[in-house]
Amino acid sequence: MSDEIKTGAYICKGCGLGDRLDCGQLATIAEREGKANVVKEHDFLCNAEGVAMIQNDIDNEGVNKVVIAACSRRSKSEAFNFENVAISRTNLREGVIWVRPDTDEAKETTQEMAADYVRMGCAEIKYMTLPQSSEEGSAGSNSLLVAGGGIVGMTAAIEAAAAGYPVTVVEKSGQLGGGAAFEYKRVPERMPYAEPEDNGVAEMIARLEADSKITVHLNSTITKTSGAPGRFSADISTESGSTSTENFGAIIMASGASNYDANQLPELGYGKTPDVVDQAGLEKLAMEANGGPIKRPSDGKEVENVVFVQCAGQRSTKEGHLPYCSGHCCLTSIKQAMYFKDQNPKIDTNIIYSDMRTPGAGGEDFYRSGQQKGITFTKGSVSEVTVGANGPEVKFSDLILAQEVNGKADLVVLATGQVPNSGIDIDLPVTADVEDIDLDNLVPEVKVESILNLTYRQGPDLPHLKNGFNDSHFICFPYETRRTGIYSAGPVRRPMDMAQAKEDATGAALKAIQALENAKLGRAAHPRSGDLSFPSFRKEGCTQCKRCTVECPFGAIDEDEERYPQFNESRCRRCGTCMGACPVRVISFDNYSVETVGQQLKAVDIPDEFDEKPRILVLACENDAYPALDMAAQNGNNYSEFARVVPVRCLGSVNTIWITDALNSGYDGIILMGCQKGENYQCHFVKGSEIAHVRMSKIDDTLQSLSLEAERVATYEVAITDIERAPQLINDMAETVEKVGMSPFKF
Repeated sequence: MSDEIKTGAYICKGCGLGDRLDCGQLATIAEREGKANVVKEHDFLCNAEGVAMIQNDIDNEGVNKVVIAACSRRSKSEAFNFENVAISRTNLREGVIWVRPDTDEAKETTQEMAADYVRMGCAEIKYMTLPQSSEEGSAGSNSLLVAGGGIVGMTAAIEAAAAGYPVTVVEKSGQLGGGAAFEYKRVPERMPYAEPEDNGVAEMIARLEADSKITVHLNSTITKTSGAPGRFSADISTESGSTSTENFGAIIMASGASNYDANQLPELGYGKTPDVVDQAGLEKLAMEANGGPIKRPSDGKEVENVVFVQCAGQRSTKEGHLPYCSGHCCLTSIKQAMYFKDQNPKIDTNIIYSDMRTPGAGGEDFYRSGQQKGITFTKGSVSEVTVGANGPEVKFSDLILAQEVNGKADLVVLATGQVPNSGIDIDLPVTADVEDIDLDNLVPEVKVESILNLTYRQGPDLPHLKNGFNDSHFICFPYETRRTGIYSAGPVRRPMDMAQAKEDATGAALKAIQALENAKLGRAAHPRSGDLSFPSFRKEGCTQCKRCTVECPFGAIDEDEERYPQFNESRCRRCGTCMGACPVRVISFDNYSVETVGQQLKAVDIPDEFDEKPRILVLACENDAYPALDMAAQNGNNYSEFARVVPVRCLGSVNTIWITDALNSGYDGIILMGCQKGENYQCHFVKGSEIAHVRMSKIDDTLQSLSLEAERVATYEVAITDIERAPQLINDMAETVEKVGMSPFKF
């Protein structure tokens, strides 16, 4: 490609654009103000003829920067996917004609909107360059590392190997199978979902042992993990003291969960008599019986009456108990009650529950099968289990009959739930080395055993959501974590049963494969999958403030020997949070920078105060807010003609200089639209929206110094479904501007 910059601006007249807008005037603006070298109009840019016209200019006229003034950047992405050129999409359809009424009164301001967007597109393209492929590419490892050899780890290994990728499984115990290896039967996973099935562990182990692509390390742990997607390096240490270092393209965290400690439930009799067991304890008794009569531990008497207590120590607000449902316990109790009924239908089996939850394809069928076998289901609340003369006595409230009951049993089984084996939380002090963490001062609820022993600046393990589960965006991006290329699967991610855990493992394996393949090509992982852009910085301007390293949600930035930021390309998700954090504005991307956005807002024509045409800048997250505005347009929801919307990769990428420049340029109002933040965050980049809210909370100082009203700048959490609310927020700002008056900074 020639070093000479040649810009082509293409104005579409389709989808009603030619009917509503003076496209000739827009073409003139692109040529005269936007300085485009080639300017053309077309009746339908996205059809074969229109695309061919643009491609011809690229191939034969030397056009290497393209401005497409047509529909939203979210539409027709395949049609306008031109190689080897930088592309700016100017939204005239959803962003202009679909949000304004088709009336004579609105015609002038609608044209002004379109003209500004053309100016903005031409300004953006001047400061964009085409991202190049990674220099790291092609040398990445094809191998996957799986931490954990339970059902989840084995499933992930089997699926990845079947796809042709070598897998190494590291299991800290001396055998594969995890907790499932100690289950007598499993909840059925196939039709007709009526009977417990073999646990399937032996079959899976046989498949692993027979697969040449799978290597298993037993009695081993991962004592150090460094690197990045495509080039992870892991130290695998054995109990005997030997350590080997291997390279991997991606990692799957499959460390599973442990049973909640039933010793925390003395009121339910655990520890006071051996005849009160948890679900794992009953599995042990069932395996010993091997289809014969199950005997109670205290005296070997055959069990004739068994009571199952659901939600024991879980779904509780009591301190130290689990506040969540563990997902599998109801189905597990039904399965275990069948152990007794299948051996002897006369055995009395009573499951006492507050809510019976049987998720999954066959959950309801399995529950019905239990009813048909004679299992009793009692809606009740157990208050106490005491030791009687002939066995445990269960005191509970029958919530249907509204009466107190004192029942006797040979055996009581407590459904105690799952606690994730998730390692050390990110909320520990940020240190340069894992060895610097003071494990002695950790709060008791946090496990001190590290699973991955990451050398990341942000800590040695994956960050946690509440309750200790690995942070994974469960709605938009299951399995994904804040550590790019490391995927969480199974009950370490969220409570689940065995069938769900297998599906989880398969999904994580596919995502891990995608990550290592992206790393080879220098491409980003979600949510900008395939993005070749990558942050760079001007070292000579860096003040070593470390804001970028601290605020990066993904641990993508370390520090070199001189304490300057060191970017790890394949860890980076291209969110731009580092760019927004930098106070001296030395961080940028080839196609997204302080200048590409800053020049857009400066390109807008700002009328003087006597025209009474305010300008409202809207910085909208491209993942939720911008699509919400697009869909609002599709639904005919209008918003103010004075708004100028700029999509941003994430609200975390918003640099406060944009706000300051906009205010100084005479904008009358500024709106930032990001995703939901906090514990139930919806931000695709995890922390971006939260960080932006913190930054914007300090913008009042700027407003005060400019003698401007605080309400001129507003930050909102906007969901992709807010197709009514998002445009209303713009209209509300227009009313605010009308109330407080025009900006005094207009020229």
